[in-house]
Amino acid sequence: MDDQNKNLILATALSFLVILVWFVLFPPPEQTTTQEPTEISTSEVDAVQTPSAAGTTAVGEATAAADEVQPEAQAPRVQIDTPRLSGSLSLSGGRIDELFLKDYKVSLAPDAPIVELLSPVGAESAYYALYGWAPGSGLAGTDVPGPNTMWSLEQGEILGVDTPVTLVWNNGNGLTFRRTISVDEDYMFSVTQSVENATGAEVGLAPYGILARHGIGEDGDLPGLKNFFILHEGVIGMADGTLAEIDYGDVRDFDIDPNEGAQAEVFQVKEDGWIGFTDHYWMTTLIPEPGSAFKAAAKYDARRKIYQTETVLPTLTVEPGQSAEVTTRLFAGAKEWEAIREYQAQGVQKFIDSIDWGWFFFLTKPIFWLLHNINVLIGNMGWSIIGLTLIIKAILFPLAYKSYVSMAKMKELQPQMEALKEAAGDDRQKMQQGMMELYKKEKVNPAAGCLPILMQIPIFFSLYKVIFVTIELRQAPWFGPFRDLSAPDPTSIMNFFGLLPWAGPEPGTLMATIFLGILPLLLGISMWLQQKLNPAPTDPTQAMIFAWMPWVFMFMLGSFASGLVVYWIANNTITFIQQYMIMRSQGYKPDVFGNIKSSFKKTPKTDDK
Repeated sequence: MDDQNKNLILATALSFLVILVWFVLFPPPEQTTTQEPTEISTSEVDAVQTPSAAGTTAVGEATAAADEVQPEAQAPRVQIDTPRLSGSLSLSGGRIDELFLKDYKVSLAPDAPIVELLSPVGAESAYYALYGWAPGSGLAGTDVPGPNTMWSLEQGEILGVDTPVTLVWNNGNGLTFRRTISVDEDYMFSVTQSVENATGAEVGLAPYGILARHGIGEDGDLPGLKNFFILHEGVIGMADGTLAEIDYGDVRDFDIDPNEGAQAEVFQVKEDGWIGFTDHYWMTTLIPEPGSAFKAAAKYDARRKIYQTETVLPTLTVEPGQSAEVTTRLFAGAKEWEAIREYQAQGVQKFIDSIDWGWFFFLTKPIFWLLHNINVLIGNMGWSIIGLTLIIKAILFPLAYKSYVSMAKMKELQPQMEALKEAAGDDRQKMQQGMMELYKKEKVNPAAGCLPILMQIPIFFSLYKVIFVTIELRQAPWFGPFRDLSAPDPTSIMNFFGLLPWAGPEPGTLMATIFLGILPLLLGISMWLQQKLNPAPTDPTQAMIFAWMPWVFMFMLGSFASGLVVYWIANNTITFIQQYMIMRSQGYKPDVFGNIKSSFKKTPKTDDK
């Protein structure tokens, strides 16, 4: 076996091994759907743990009351209506607890409901935001509004982009609390809490915000989670430039914090930060004003089975006849790159890192940025992926050029290499020395052909992450039957590649693996044609490996996101053209049709008689 074939086999084997391990360890996720909206139940729900510490400064022995959050089917509600959001907030506790994302549907079905992000207490998977004040000096728990306090609507009727609403509550003992809520054109709420002190005495109290999630499945996880290794779902936060990602399972493993009364992890933030919950495509985040110190916490109440994140600001001292107010923000919506980047520009520290870019973020971020901007120009994510492939191949062209020139020179040296083998006979050391001298004399690097293949591996993984994680690829259509590039190819031999009016096999099943769609078939053919730029190896073992390689990859990648398969097909096609043209320019004319014909010829049997 000559060095050229050794290196080519090695590069191919390495690529195959890496992708095979990736496929085994990180199989494509099952297709899941978001739950449809549920009606509010009137069944009793256990208490949500309210903050047990009043903030980043101590308030003595005072603690916040742990009022029970009750489902209030008859409580008055204030409608939320913006171009991108709909829902309502309850005057019971002033909770923002019903929110739908108008731009996103649960599935591609024509009658599919829009995605529900927040749901009220009493629903199967309650998920809501509530705000309040932790009592400090001079106050008892009943003197501050709790999770079930019935607020009154003082100003506004519908919460919209230009129409904030104000809620008011008087404790009957000289304190008047107000809460003004506004929302922008995307997904950011602003919540201004104020208190007026007419008690005749100084009072201390600390404003807080809470995000709570109910509804734990039998396996201990929230319904609808993907539970996929490369995707973070759970608590996410930023504390003074440090990103924290805590899976739900890790939250359940927290030790009991005696100060919090639940399993908890507490973060003291000095200047900038935020904390909340992130799902695959959606996120809710509590964001205090930049430059303000606060205590952030992630909690799990095992008895009530409630996850909770919270922010507690420093205690405010309000003199008699004075008032105080504080404004915080709440992000509740889709993790859209443009929207999140704009909020980061407005002062939310490193908010773009709330998107799960993964370990290869140094590749994933620029790849997505490039893909996004190409899509802005083209308006079709499928063609944008092909455009991205062209740009990546153009960037790597100098490396590819050197590689293919080296391969062409290796072809030219083939007669001299054969002569060296014959002269060396069985003396392998003499043959190797002769080969090295020949390579040095002709300035040929036999390993150069491996580099383009190896360079594709991190790019492939980074693009896989981009297609899987970013919401811009969710339900992104290409043409015809390809209506979701983040999902596997929907066509199949069973429905004649989408021409017949029935669906193909369910993705992830054995039938889907066997009865492949059109994209995996094109992938296999493109790899097979790329091989035909060179004659088949004379060694039978090598020839067999090369013959099977395209079809093995075809079945391996057939269940991956169709956008990734589109990239691979485009990459193979461009590589074929590049290699053919470069080898022609170096005086070697690949006999593609001759190599194809020879691959269909039967190997003659040898006669041992």
